[in-house]
Amino acid sequence: MKNFLKISVALVLTLIVLICIRFGYSDLDLDYLKTKYAQPPSSFISIMDMDVHFRDEGNLQDSIPIVLIHGTGSSLHTFDAWVEDLKSDRRVIRMDLPGFGLTGPFPDRDYTMTHYVDFINQFLTQLNIEKCILGGNSLGGQIAWNYTVEYPEIVSKLILIDAAGYPLESEKVPIAFRIARMPVLNKILTFITPKSMARSSLESVYADKSKVTDDLVDRYFELTLRAGNRQGLVDRMTTDMKGNKVELIKTIQSPTLILWGADDLLATTKSAYKFQAGLPNDTLVIMPNVGHVPMEESPTESLAIVKAFLE
Repeated sequence: MKNFLKISVALVLTLIVLICIRFGYSDLDLDYLKTKYAQPPSSFISIMDMDVHFRDEGNLQDSIPIVLIHGTGSSLHTFDAWVEDLKSDRRVIRMDLPGFGLTGPFPDRDYTMTHYVDFINQFLTQLNIEKCILGGNSLGGQIAWNYTVEYPEIVSKLILIDAAGYPLESEKVPIAFRIARMPVLNKILTFITPKSMARSSLESVYADKSKVTDDLVDRYFELTLRAGNRQGLVDRMTTDMKGNKVELIKTIQSPTLILWGADDLLATTKSAYKFQAGLPNDTLVIMPNVGHVPMEESPTESLAIVKAFLE
């Protein structure tokens, strides 16, 4: 029996070592990531003891810029296609949220909604933004409408893209999100992060899996390996969203576009209809054959909807 136990323990340890060798990844050098993902017009600004990665593009004379906020596990690059078009005559600002992209984690590991809203407020204040059109996808949408509740005088129009906020009735959750919520396993996620997990997670939020390209997977995967981001994801997914003021959505008077993918399995259209019912001044558009990230999966079609709303 003792020999059997020794052999079993040895096999388990060997298996763990092999998994670490096969799927364990060290953090990527920040200078390498900046060289690849922070070329001009990228800039950095100091907020809350973080060097926040952001881009401020287009017509700087535009007095009411468009500010775009990405979702969990993503980065400002998720809006690349939209910005390429919009910047010809609008000012467009976007940033990597704390915990993601090149910004890296909150130093205090506070991922509550209250803290994120405070971050956006400090970001816009430092850029001297007194009024804006505020848009966000998923977590970014949740931050956007919570910010609007707190600072209604700043947000002239609101764009919610498959936004979070109401309790989700998900049909499919990305594997990285599921593991990040699991005790013990989420500790392993901070150093064992298979690239296949990035692809699987992306495919779960796209309706058309063929649009999940190698370059897209590389970007998501490499930015996940920015120092602190893996722990940041775990902290984000295990944090109570304190400050999520869903009961105050009805107070938002800003004209609001609710843009949703019909095939979003993470935040189903049930959430879209809840926003429609809660917001007093809204326009709801549900895009067929599109998943959780319309601005990535169907950028031309989704941007046409946004432009019609803005005009």
